[in-house]
Amino acid sequence: MSFIDKAKAKAEELLGRAEEVYGESHGDAAAQVAGEAHRLEAEVELEEERAAEAASGHGDVRPTDEDGRTVG
Repeated sequence: MSFIDKAKAKAEELLGRAEEVYGESHGDAAAQVAGEAHRLEAEVELEEERAAEAASGHGDVRPTDEDGRTVG
């Protein structure tokens, strides 16, 4: 995954978080669910890349909390 792909995945994650918050604050369940889907999809892409980098020895295994978010 190139730097550009990582940036796109991170932007998609942030967009999903924003859409989720919008849905919560406006009572729009569809926006909330769509935002959660975007966020989770992007998080999976980033985690797959981290795992591939760690397996190939080109990256560090980064600790995650119980929600799967990177710690530190």
